[in-house]
Amino acid sequence: MAKQPRILSGQVVAITGGARGIGKETARALVAQGMKVAIGDLDLAATEKTAAELGGGRDQVKGYALNVTDRDSFTAFIDGAERDLGPLDVLINNAGIMQLGPFLEEDDLTAHRQVDINVHGVLYGMKIVLPRFAARGRGHLVNIASSAGKGGFPGGATYCGTKHFVVGVSEAVRGELRGTDVEVSCVMPGVVNTELATGLKEARGVKNVQPQDVAEAIVEALQVPRFDVFVPKSIGPITSVMGLVPRRGREAIVRVMKADQVLASADPNARKAYELRAAASEPGLEPGEQVKQLTE
Repeated sequence: MAKQPRILSGQVVAITGGARGIGKETARALVAQGMKVAIGDLDLAATEKTAAELGGGRDQVKGYALNVTDRDSFTAFIDGAERDLGPLDVLINNAGIMQLGPFLEEDDLTAHRQVDINVHGVLYGMKIVLPRFAARGRGHLVNIASSAGKGGFPGGATYCGTKHFVVGVSEAVRGELRGTDVEVSCVMPGVVNTELATGLKEARGVKNVQPQDVAEAIVEALQVPRFDVFVPKSIGPITSVMGLVPRRGREAIVRVMKADQVLASADPNARKAYELRAAASEPGLEPGEQVKQLTE
């Protein structure tokens, strides 16, 4: 017998990186479900603009300043959300950046930034929120990873590594929470048409998706909890099959699909504005030579 979808109306959700892209569209979808939504983002002006755009009033949607690389900032975000909207039911760790380029040309500051935001930014959220969920005997953690967390793609080695981490830590914590009523979901989209993916091409057989598609998948995972959330869903069977094929065969399939070119052949001119913004996404950390070259 199929499970009855959970009613989300009235629940409280916090979303990191919620001012734009996947985070914004997820907030929009959850507001439509009647949830109370706290949006956290480094860009407070954009956050407040998004909160106002989504409507519902301050009792349903509220924006907060958030630096996910600073645990105190993350704690203040969660505390503020619970003070203003009520005890948290869902955390969506969405904030992340993707800076591309050959690994041998990547400077250390660029690598540090991606690890700080994509890894520690997820860990802080988990460590702050999961004890609260466990104490209440309920809650749902949603970590936004990537299909890059299931494979390594040239041109984005450090990014892929951070997303492998998100998949791995999500798997492990799910195991530790087994037998409780705290749910864990790991969302693994392909290429999503947001600013982060500017200048990327499509792989053969896997179409790029819209942020609204990811938002819809997240809503479904909250209504009927599951761990693996692939967007599009076709990535799931492809990943399963690839896991059964010997390495040489897997790599041949990747080349046939041209998946090995998606990140490696990204258009640097098209990505310039995003790369510059991503380089400024951790306060106090210099951009690094890799990005400074874009301004020359």
